[in-house]
Amino acid sequence: MKNHLLSIAAALFLTVAMVSIVVFFNYAQKTVTDNHSHFYFYLFISLIFIFFINYFVIEFLFKSYGKKQIKRISDILPDKMIYEEDTVNFKELGEMIQKNVSEIDTMKEMEDYRKEYLGNVSHELKTPLFSIQGYIETLKDGAVENLNIRDKYLERIGKSVERLLNIVKDLDMISQLETGEISLHYSKFDINLLIREIFELLEMEAQNRTAKLILQNSLPVFVNADKQKISQVLINLISNAIHYSNREEAQIRIKTTTAKNLVTIQITDNGMGIKPEALPRIFERFYRVESSRNRRDGGSGLGLAIVKHILEAHQQNISVESTYLEGTTFTFSLEKAL
Repeated sequence: MKNHLLSIAAALFLTVAMVSIVVFFNYAQKTVTDNHSHFYFYLFISLIFIFFINYFVIEFLFKSYGKKQIKRISDILPDKMIYEEDTVNFKELGEMIQKNVSEIDTMKEMEDYRKEYLGNVSHELKTPLFSIQGYIETLKDGAVENLNIRDKYLERIGKSVERLLNIVKDLDMISQLETGEISLHYSKFDINLLIREIFELLEMEAQNRTAKLILQNSLPVFVNADKQKISQVLINLISNAIHYSNREEAQIRIKTTTAKNLVTIQITDNGMGIKPEALPRIFERFYRVESSRNRRDGGSGLGLAIVKHILEAHQQNISVESTYLEGTTFTFSLEKAL
């Protein structure tokens, strides 16, 4: 009803204004009939008056209508979105709504991620805990009297406890890396020498898989990085390559190259490879390309996530290329030491 009264008042005002201008123009026409220049002057003045009167009336109507619509919309929006409705226009309201929609989408994604993350943590912890519980119950039921069974079950309990500790340790490290609680201790070291040391550390593991570890460049190549953290990166990547070798005459090749101020490290295997649909997710926490075998081997599913976080802490990225059933190559760079 209010809008109708406002429209009637505006129409009445425009009518009175137009009639006044017509009267004025008619009077001017009679007094200046013999002077064309004066006639056109008064005609120009009349048109200007008409333009401004229409402009201000239409602007007033639109503002009044806009405020009512904003009030109507704000009534169904959260109170915190609109503080002073008189100072908000449609553009600002649209920006507010878009911002809140984006925030809601982000919150939904975070909630989905939280649910998935908690589900994964629960599943990872539940598996070894149930194993420990089962072995203990069996021993309590009398199997402890059989030395062979007792020793075998105690060994399995020990492995399950070790896996639990690895999961908790890896979760703690990722949390600290994300929050910046772990500081990097940069030093100058030979990356090829470190790779050879890790080869020695993983030699038995490689032999059990009949995998051959090859360093293609044995000359000293010095980098500036946190040696302990980069050692963990290399151990995780090389250990993964060994676990996924899955073929006779498996080979894991490490190649280091220098270019300007960076040293690039490539870790290539001729193993089973990764399916294209899995590639975008391999650096996610707990994501496994082949979950059943990885759980059997006792991995936490956090190795590649830790690798990614460590390299990001060094302000570097890691990339992966893979052909399914042919092999995989991980590539990352480090700052070259001067």
